Amino acid sequence: MRPATRGRGDRSRLRLVVVQALVFSLFATLFVRLYYLQVIGGESYQAQAADQSVRDIVVQPQRGLIVDNQGRPLVANRTSWVISMDRTLLGKLEERQRTELVRRVSVVVDAQPADVEARLVTCGDPGSVRDVCWNGSPYQPVPVATDVPKSVALQVLEQPEDYPGVLAEQQNVRSYPRPFGINLAHVLGYLSPVTEEEYDLAAERDDRSLNGASVVGRAGVEKQYDEWLRGLPGYRRVAVDSMGRVLGDDSLVDSTPGDTLVTSIDAKVQSVVERQLAERIAFQRTQLDTVTGRKYVADSGAAVVLDAKTGRVVAMASQPTYDPDVWTGGISQEQLKRLYSEKAGTPLLSRATQGQFAPGSTWKPFMTAGALTNGYSMDTALPCSSGFQVGNRVFKNYESGAYGSIGFAKALEVSCNTFFYRIGYDFWQRFGSDPADIDAKDPLVEEAKDFGFGSRTGIDLPGEAPGRIADRHWKQAYYESQKDYYCELSAKPQTDDTSDFVYKFAREFCLEGNLYRAGDAVNFSIGQGDTIVTPLQLARGYAALSNGGTLWAPTVAKAIVSPEGKVLRRIAPRKVGEVDVPKKYLDYIDGALENVSRVGTMAWKLVGFPIDDVTIRAKTGSAEVYGKQSTGWVASYSKDYVVVMMISQGGTGSGSTGEGIRAIWEALYGVEGETVRPARAAIPGTVPPARLPQFLEDGSIMPPVPGTAADKGGE
Repeated sequence: MRPATRGRGDRSRLRLVVVQALVFSLFATLFVRLYYLQVIGGESYQAQAADQSVRDIVVQPQRGLIVDNQGRPLVANRTSWVISMDRTLLGKLEERQRTELVRRVSVVVDAQPADVEARLVTCGDPGSVRDVCWNGSPYQPVPVATDVPKSVALQVLEQPEDYPGVLAEQQNVRSYPRPFGINLAHVLGYLSPVTEEEYDLAAERDDRSLNGASVVGRAGVEKQYDEWLRGLPGYRRVAVDSMGRVLGDDSLVDSTPGDTLVTSIDAKVQSVVERQLAERIAFQRTQLDTVTGRKYVADSGAAVVLDAKTGRVVAMASQPTYDPDVWTGGISQEQLKRLYSEKAGTPLLSRATQGQFAPGSTWKPFMTAGALTNGYSMDTALPCSSGFQVGNRVFKNYESGAYGSIGFAKALEVSCNTFFYRIGYDFWQRFGSDPADIDAKDPLVEEAKDFGFGSRTGIDLPGEAPGRIADRHWKQAYYESQKDYYCELSAKPQTDDTSDFVYKFAREFCLEGNLYRAGDAVNFSIGQGDTIVTPLQLARGYAALSNGGTLWAPTVAKAIVSPEGKVLRRIAPRKVGEVDVPKKYLDYIDGALENVSRVGTMAWKLVGFPIDDVTIRAKTGSAEVYGKQSTGWVASYSKDYVVVMMISQGGTGSGSTGEGIRAIWEALYGVEGETVRPARAAIPGTVPPARLPQFLEDGSIMPPVPGTAADKGGE
């Protein structure tokens, strides 16, 4: 029995030795690993741990200023209280605590809990809502309410135990100083948060000026010069604890403010233009339309003032308009709906650059240029009869007036339609009597295009409309795009919902809607029919009449200036064409339009105006629009400026806008009664103002005069 017992004891001692060896090896391995972590790899892991306790927070730059030509601020910045929530800390709360915190925040910022939750969702994640979701850093507090009252911010700051992870901070937002009470919304534009697509594109291009919390320009000069205005963001590195709470700053990279945009807008002139346009529209709405017996609708209008020698925009107004401050801090759905509402007049639409209207008789000077350069002479005399028959239709003169046999100058002075009907009909007979020939020569169409109509002016504002020259090619293209609809309509039996007129029109259009007939040609000659222009296009055309035939691309910007005052870029006027009209004809038209102001259709609005000292040339127009009241125009110019004003459904040109046109000219030249007082002019004369930056006539910037306030940095 003893040998067996001895064998079991040996095996027990062997197992003990094995276990001891195993334990020893485990401790040895642990020791080696600990040595590696603390000694060999210690520095690397220490750096990683430190990095995990530091978070980058974007410091948004201050957006650049926008100023007028005298340095008056048009767009500036102000501080706004913003309520933000730290999602890192929110994620560590229990569901019940998180829900209660969101509810508490929604109450204090006067919002729905669902709206606050929507702002906390990262764009691209499930449940994210476009233009509401958070597009910034996951470690950055998410703004859930902007531009809140100071009392709300103080409540959050003074009760941190009730609002854990909720921050109240001041940020810069756009403000509108409104010098002289101006609006200028359509020229300035607005901002909104960067979209996912824009952010991704910026990342691809390594564009560091944009981040997930950036705002970008969406219209006006805010969009056109966005890259200059936005600046470069900075970064603040903060230390956080294991709960994500900020312990303190680690480092800071300052943001770079955006550059200042100097414009050609003159706030004093702009205020006069805006006021006159608004007052004329309001007044016309009280007047009766003698044709319909109803008051004028006067639903919209626009006014433009250009520097005739350079094409620079001095003032530009559009009605209806809106408060540009409505975009600050985020716009509500109700406010956005109103901006696009046709019932409200579509306030977001700039009538000056995007509105397209029949030009009426303001078209006639360009038709005169086309006729004189294509066979007619300054001695030509034609009947100004009460009517002119084309086929089975009689095209009438305004109020069926008749002036006998007259020349071009008198035809412009009294705005005789039938005189120009004869010109248009003559060219149609000579060059294009085949209505199906879309390549037929048309001198009047060619002249209109030579003056830049039918294409964009190239103004440095986004969204400009091109207008339309309703020539043979346009009519053919329009027919091809619409013929299927009208042919299908005319092929069906007429229903109660289809009027006799619509049914008849559909049949005629289906058969011959592409034919350019004599009626189209005579309508074109007086700015009626399907030809439409923008007020800016018309102003640019009249500037060419004033300056001898040069077409400028209208410009709003004059210079980009750094925050330190250094001129980074000079934006000189840009010449885009030259009108091919001999000087003698331009001088002839100039004299005729001067007579419009002295004794013609505009004279009754300029009684007592010192026209010998401030010579104004003008042309009135009343464009008839099917189913609506007439659109009233006055286009006028001097050797220095062009002033155009129009009111849709406002009646006759001089009747609706004449007094407004006069008031603008009085402001431009300092006219008081019958006296010109240059010192009272809205824009200083040839002596540049003692401000920075100063501009020469060609638009370049000159250095400050030594010893002046401008040289010292003041006004």
